[in-house]
Amino acid sequence: MSRLAKGGLIDRARSLAFTFDGRSYGGHAGDTLASALLANDVRLVGRSFKYHRPRGIVSAGAEEPNALVELRAGARREPNTRATVAELFDGLEAQSQNRWPSLDLDLLSVNQLLSPFLGAGFYYKTFMWPAAFWEKVYEPIIRRAAGLGRMAEAADPDPYEKASTFCDVLVIGAGPAGLMAALAAGRAGARVILADEDFLAGGRLNAETREIDGKPAAEWAARVTAELASLPNVRLMTRTTVFGVYDSGTYGALERVADHLPVPPPFQPRQRLWRIHARRAVLAAGATERPIVFGGNDRPGVMLAGAVRTYVNRFAVAPGHRVAVFANNDDAWRGALEIKAAGIEVAAIVDVRKAVAASLVQQAKAKGIRTLLDGRVTATHGKRLTAVDIVADGRTERLAVDTLAVSGGWSPNVHLTCHHGGKPAWDEAIAAFVPGIVPPLLAVAGAASGAFSLGAALTDGAAQGAEAAEALGFPVPLPDVPAVAEESVAITPFWHVADSRGPAFVDLQNDVTAKDITIAYKEGFRSVEHLKRYTTLGMATDQGRTSNVTGLAIMASLTGASIPETGTTIFRPPYTPVSLGALGGHHRGKDFRAVRLTPTHEWAKARGAVFIETGAWLRAQYFPRPGETDWLESVNREVKAVRASVGLIDVSTFGKIDLQGPDVGTLLDRLYINTFSTLAIGKARYGVMLREDGLVMDDGTTARLGAEHYVMTTTTANAAKVYQHLEFCLQVLWPQLDVSIASVSEQWAQIALAGPRARDVLARVVDAGVDVSNDGLPFMGAIEGTVLGGVKARLFRLSFSGELGFEIAVPARHGAALAQALMSAGEAFGITPYGIEALGVMRIEKGHVSGNELSGQTTARDLGFGRMASTKKDYIGRVMAGRPGLVDPQRPTFVGFKPVDPSQRLRAGAHFLKIGAAASLENDEGYMTSVAHSPHLGHWIGLGLLQRGPERIGERVRAYDPVRGGDIEVEICAPGFIDPEGERLRG
Repeated sequence: MSRLAKGGLIDRARSLAFTFDGRSYGGHAGDTLASALLANDVRLVGRSFKYHRPRGIVSAGAEEPNALVELRAGARREPNTRATVAELFDGLEAQSQNRWPSLDLDLLSVNQLLSPFLGAGFYYKTFMWPAAFWEKVYEPIIRRAAGLGRMAEAADPDPYEKASTFCDVLVIGAGPAGLMAALAAGRAGARVILADEDFLAGGRLNAETREIDGKPAAEWAARVTAELASLPNVRLMTRTTVFGVYDSGTYGALERVADHLPVPPPFQPRQRLWRIHARRAVLAAGATERPIVFGGNDRPGVMLAGAVRTYVNRFAVAPGHRVAVFANNDDAWRGALEIKAAGIEVAAIVDVRKAVAASLVQQAKAKGIRTLLDGRVTATHGKRLTAVDIVADGRTERLAVDTLAVSGGWSPNVHLTCHHGGKPAWDEAIAAFVPGIVPPLLAVAGAASGAFSLGAALTDGAAQGAEAAEALGFPVPLPDVPAVAEESVAITPFWHVADSRGPAFVDLQNDVTAKDITIAYKEGFRSVEHLKRYTTLGMATDQGRTSNVTGLAIMASLTGASIPETGTTIFRPPYTPVSLGALGGHHRGKDFRAVRLTPTHEWAKARGAVFIETGAWLRAQYFPRPGETDWLESVNREVKAVRASVGLIDVSTFGKIDLQGPDVGTLLDRLYINTFSTLAIGKARYGVMLREDGLVMDDGTTARLGAEHYVMTTTTANAAKVYQHLEFCLQVLWPQLDVSIASVSEQWAQIALAGPRARDVLARVVDAGVDVSNDGLPFMGAIEGTVLGGVKARLFRLSFSGELGFEIAVPARHGAALAQALMSAGEAFGITPYGIEALGVMRIEKGHVSGNELSGQTTARDLGFGRMASTKKDYIGRVMAGRPGLVDPQRPTFVGFKPVDPSQRLRAGAHFLKIGAAASLENDEGYMTSVAHSPHLGHWIGLGLLQRGPERIGERVRAYDPVRGGDIEVEICAPGFIDPEGERLRG
């Protein structure tokens, strides 16, 4: 109904169907959802956040505060999308939001009647009293009212990606300045990336009827874009928003790969998050038009003048059929002339200035446009705009219009220049903030720097692009700047029609009015930071693009200070919202932490293993056999088999770090509480590592394979943490140490053999010349050799089970073959594969600490390793471990427990109380960390931390478990339940 018969940059040959609030409409390729709605004469698109006032489309870009809609349906539903930047596609479903039961009839609009009581600071003043109301009354109401739109209730089905790229010159924005900057640097041979958030390069050139070199500006933009696309060293990235400036020339960018399609094509993401590394950058992000504040300025039909111009020239849409212009600058007059030239009636230009350039006035009169100087709009009328009240030359009149195009001037888009903490500076000449201190290696060009005229933007862009290329060694003469007609950009600052009637909105989305700013002033919230938070000015999805400067100006007028004296808040990334899906990329669901499979996974699966996730790994939990009724029966069998003969388990998940260099011993001495520099070649040693705060980080063994070659083993859970710790130590604390490290956890498969027949089995798979006898490979020994006829191997005499044990490490690709060979070699001895449940039982029977005890809250002393800590050297955490609270004799320390009644079951997490003591926090003496049923002892056993534990062996306490209804009397004992002297280990 409002589509112009000709003009625009849409493809009229391609019709697209879409729905809005369930009604069907039509548009064309090249439309945004906003332009298509306006073309169908849809003016009411949303409701404001607080008062639920009817709202229409205000802008044509990312600054839109009103037209926030839900796009798509089902799992792809996405709330709070700006209709002004949503590219139309066939079948698009859109819904208005923040209304009930419908957009036309929103019952919550009753809030408008309460507006006198809902002003600035309402929440702070109202919900403080009575305090008892907060939890049962206030909080539920606030939570119900908070937020805009509805999230999808199903998992997002679309993929997202992350990518990195490099360039010499990054140009941000493809308007006139950006195109010239990219052209200058690209012609010089520099690698250029030109990124623009729009789907059509050209910026303002697509929204105006200017001429460049005697041809339409949009045509010139298309020609330059084509040339840039033809250069092999230039990459055009439309639909891409550079949202953040980070250290060392790194920029964050979001590419909307398939947001303009119903479903992403196969093997394509919906969005891609880019990390762009640029040696130089040129910011040519343009400027944002700001409104003038007056009574009734939120009525559907009141729009920014530049937006009306954009819809007319780019989208061939008449936002209205009778338009009035209210402005304080020359650019709005040129817009009025272009609107008139498109065949739309312009009823009047109302300018607050007393004098305007004679050429503009003459052109307006020649077009039959009425001009009213020294005028202002004081009120609006109609549910959808039907008339405005105007005061000019001392007279008041009501003018019938259906659209009011408002322009209070333009604000450079300085957001990215603030991301390193720099504040913008006020420029009186253009009545706007311009870039102040900008991030290193970033230049600003065109309207983003305050150069608002087209000629100045073209010249500035060419200069900045050439300068960036030349600074990188690409000498180039300044390119010829195309010819454009001169234009005036005069402006007289004007912010607020103080004598207007009706609520005058500064922040349209959050319903912040000029009155709210006055309240903030009167109540002392005058600093810009307080003003923002007290009134919620600029805290909406548009981040104050159309409201911040006007709000600051109103506060400045109230305080009598200038705008630069009043100051401004600064901007932080992201420039526009970035979806969590893009930030996560592939890291979602199972891909968030991909399941890692051991080298013997398929081998274990073929033997019926039940698997469990342990950290990032999928490990065999136990191997049930036919006839076994539950997991405990299977685990008991596996434990007995290992203790009686021999068992096999894959321990490849342990962290493995290769260390080489002459200073490895020195490094290990500083990492572990015990000494490693004296470790002999061919030996391994158990060590405990502390954090800087003195608490235990990890434990494990380190073996010395050569004079300068060591292999460290960590727990499965802390493998990455320990490696990160080593890197920090070598790069930051002691960079002078000559040590090289590498994580080799995935490179080596490691199989543990345990049990009295373990050596017999191992002897059958090692190659000739490899001595695994007690003399050739003694306890805590480590040797290199070959197995299975030439496969390189590392053999360690270690045990976590308390039995004679060995660990055999081979390249990962040989892991399954080694397991199978060991099973065949052990068949005569009844070898049994066992899982981590049986391993856990045996380590508890032996009294070894593990993850439950290495909780990040225990010290080496707590765990019984106090005598292991060297007093002859320094190490990380040594000083902090000596803090009074960590050496307090009353701290819970490591001991074992067994039930007084052997038939009773122990549970981890139970707290210890003296017998007869009340169950209270004051009487808590510690807790049970690990429990297991011992098939060797025939009852449950446990490990735990108890106040003065080793001193109280033989005493009885209560294991109190209120969560599961347990209250069991237990006896304190030494943590080693089986072979406390370690004779089996050395067999």
